[in-house]
Amino acid sequence: MKILITCPPMLRRIEEFRHIFLAKNIELVLPNVVQTLTEDELVNIIHDVDGWIIGDDPATERVFTVGKNNKLKAAVKWGVGVDNVDFKACEKLNIPISNTPNMFGDEVASLAVGYLLSLSRQTFYIDREIRKGNWVKPAGRSLKDKTIALIGFGDIGKSTAKFLKAFDMNINIYDPFAIKSEVDLENYTFCEFPTNLEFADYVVITCALNSSTSKMINFSSISKMKDGVSIINVSRGGLIDETSLIQGLNSGKIAAVALDVFENEPLSIDSEFIKMDNCILGSHNGSNTIEAVERASLKSIDLLFNFLGI
Repeated sequence: MKILITCPPMLRRIEEFRHIFLAKNIELVLPNVVQTLTEDELVNIIHDVDGWIIGDDPATERVFTVGKNNKLKAAVKWGVGVDNVDFKACEKLNIPISNTPNMFGDEVASLAVGYLLSLSRQTFYIDREIRKGNWVKPAGRSLKDKTIALIGFGDIGKSTAKFLKAFDMNINIYDPFAIKSEVDLENYTFCEFPTNLEFADYVVITCALNSSTSKMINFSSISKMKDGVSIINVSRGGLIDETSLIQGLNSGKIAAVALDVFENEPLSIDSEFIKMDNCILGSHNGSNTIEAVERASLKSIDLLFNFLGI
């Protein structure tokens, strides 16, 4: 039996998990993946494997069909986001599949908070200037009583809201499917997007990418925000229309951004964001802690083994 793994965080730690597969005489297929494989690369590999642990690759109907017509019996999406996986195709092809939900709430939330702190105190800018020999002292912004527009109130959003509340910030939640406890209703204000965006000092994005959220941060929604707003995205690049975001940065409408994700990854060295000093740029690394990778990898293995009956 062969299992394909295309999730970079798991691949980088594969020696920690290899013994689990060896114990069941499973051969691992471990391609060199920087961020994702292409659809064509997957088609050339998928025909020879029984199971697949998916990263952020284009897990399309075409790929699954080639797999199903050969040996593929089951798949697991490592992590929470599923916008790259055609679950309907799996259902049609009778391929058991699952993601690993509720794995990274605190981890991704802590990165969002780290970005917020860095933007508010300009620590990223200070670091860059000190390395150049410039002893700069820019004035930061206090967080108390500032307003957050938090888009998404799932596992990651809830953790982010919990952390931010400790700074005595006002938190407006945008999530039409939010499950609200009495404590949530006491601590947060729930709004319908884009209502009240004009009051937000920071916009923090933690929601899933789907047809209703794609490019929801665009020229129209940005125009409703207050001048000098800062935007943080730790979810999916496709939630933001990057052309509108760059226009907002160039005009000064947007003071600064912190982006862990982009429409196209890895980010091109020719990207406009690279040239901007008021941007913190990440590498889609929000879930990548030692503990979280172990947790999600073991869960993925367990789910896949159950699907395969081994």
